[in-house]
Amino acid sequence: MLRVTLRGSGLPTVTLGSGETLLFGRSPHQALADVVGDDPGADLRTTAIALPRCAPHVSRLLGELVVGEEIARLRWHGSGETQVSSLFDAPGGARRVTLAEGMSLLLDEGENQLVVMRGRQTGPDTYDDLSIVVEVTPSEPAPAVRPLPPAEAGLDATTPAPTLPRESREWYVALALAEPWLSGTDDYPRPPSNREIYERVLHWHGYAWNLERAQRVDDAIRSISALAFGPKDDPFRAGSGRAQNVRFAIGRRTAEVRLVTVEDLEQVERAAARRNVPPAAP
Repeated sequence: MLRVTLRGSGLPTVTLGSGETLLFGRSPHQALADVVGDDPGADLRTTAIALPRCAPHVSRLLGELVVGEEIARLRWHGSGETQVSSLFDAPGGARRVTLAEGMSLLLDEGENQLVVMRGRQTGPDTYDDLSIVVEVTPSEPAPAVRPLPPAEAGLDATTPAPTLPRESREWYVALALAEPWLSGTDDYPRPPSNREIYERVLHWHGYAWNLERAQRVDDAIRSISALAFGPKDDPFRAGSGRAQNVRFAIGRRTAEVRLVTVEDLEQVERAAARRNVPPAAP
């Protein structure tokens, strides 16, 4: 049998045993009826807990944690991606995976950390990563579930995550900055230079604002970094590290939190191809 413990900052520790299910998210109680269904005993084995200080763009139901006799399975229901890191008894046994909506993952024994990027609200317009720890340990017998606080009523519906204005100057710079990670053509992507960013934006849009000036590119990257990381982890605020390493981190983070996507890259490439078609020969 297994014992699974879920804990996090400001979150009451929840302990599950084999045969039990936990729903968690910004307001997961509304999903209880769908999970329980017509099974009269399922409501006794299923618990829902609301994560504190969630950003309004976090899904009401993020995850469904099902504890079996020998395995613990996490099914991800959130509209955004999350990263799961774990450590287990094996040489170099760390693993890190990314879950998207509808994906499932068998959790390792030991500590598994879930990171919902920009999932915790720290101010009216500022966000930090939301971290949750799920610890899986063998147990005999299964422990009782701790009582949970009642559900909060009247929560608003899920809102879109903060993002860049589409087809703005910053949006095009973010696309150029994250292109090595979005295209997947290089196992060891490097961040593009200011000149390369300017040329890519000019190719896609036909007009590059004032990005031929390096300072304007740097200003746009600072705006992108503040949105992607939030004020706490913004590398420009840390004031350390080489500039190229900072740009590498911002490019990768921009792709990870989906400020721009593979679909966005494909769209601008198609638009550029249509605009640059040479005229037909007479």
